[in-house]
Amino acid sequence: MGAILGKKIGMTRLYNEKREAVPCTIIQAGPCFVTQVKSAGIDGYDAYQVGIGERKEAKVNKPMLGHYKKAGVAPGYMTAEFDTSMFDGELTAGSPVLVESFTEGEIVKVQGISKGKGFAGVVKRHNFGGGQRTHGQSDRLRAPGSIGGASDPSKTFKGTKMGGRMGTDTVTVRNLQVVKIMPESSLIMVKGPVPGPKNSYVRIVSTKK
Repeated sequence: MGAILGKKIGMTRLYNEKREAVPCTIIQAGPCFVTQVKSAGIDGYDAYQVGIGERKEAKVNKPMLGHYKKAGVAPGYMTAEFDTSMFDGELTAGSPVLVESFTEGEIVKVQGISKGKGFAGVVKRHNFGGGQRTHGQSDRLRAPGSIGGASDPSKTFKGTKMGGRMGTDTVTVRNLQVVKIMPESSLIMVKGPVPGPKNSYVRIVSTKK
């Protein structure tokens, strides 16, 4: 069981004992440090706040800079909270969170921000089929069709699938297997793709399976 923050490096492949190519995502998991210990008596719940990376103090606002200094760690790029049950033993502010908390073969879930696609039409965004290609229709090939009757209901319902911004959503991919762990370089390889572009930050959490 474990939980950690990481940075997506890219994808590669490994070969198993059956000589099958296994697509893997390489994640730089840590080094991370506990930036705050939350308790039920003070904060209403128990959790560990974990930070990753190290950035210049000039690029961190004063409230967050004071928050990091109180924990005795360098300013990071991202912080996230994890339930205390995900960690073995009791941690304090400044304690390291290492990739060794995971084991090869266990199942994890990875959460990240998906790639931004900008404005997209209904064909790309919602897999619409578009209009028919015959009977004189030359400009309706990728149109959404009717979005609401003129007389009844005389409106477009909220939530109707239409064109708009696509991507940059919080996505969680579950049931990913840890294929390989390299503690000396804080790398973890999981089977399959994870959300987000290269160099984006993700959350890796063990599941109870």
